[in-house]
Amino acid sequence: QVQLVESGGGLVQAGGSLRLSCAASGRTKLMGWSRQAPGKEREFVAAISWPGTATDYADSVKGRFTISRDNAKNTVYLQMNSLKPEDTAVYYCAASTSTSWESRPYEYDYWGQGTQVTVSS
Repeated sequence: QVQLVESGGGLVQAGGSLRLSCAASGRTKLMGWSRQAPGKEREFVAAISWPGTATDYADSVKGRFTISRDNAKNTVYLQMNSLKPEDTAVYYCAASTSTSWESRPYEYDYWGQGTQVTVSS
């Protein structure tokens, strides 16, 4: 069993930046971030392979968000720049312990509890 704990969410003005972190309690392989805005379905944001040589981004965040990982710390990050009000959502970290990389849709074994990101206009 792997536990994922997200941190780094908060309130930021449009154009600002936030860095989300997700610490895993054990070894993980494929990891990613998804988000869910009020009244909407959860959507893919970014994914990173094990050990970190491949990444994938949703079109809506490409060029603004960067996913990275520190394997020694079992931690994945999401650097979010040029934030927009439409980025407001609960952001969830997810991990697979069996798959290093795959094509969308990504399938994960574990999910975190989520961290709120609110971007004001």
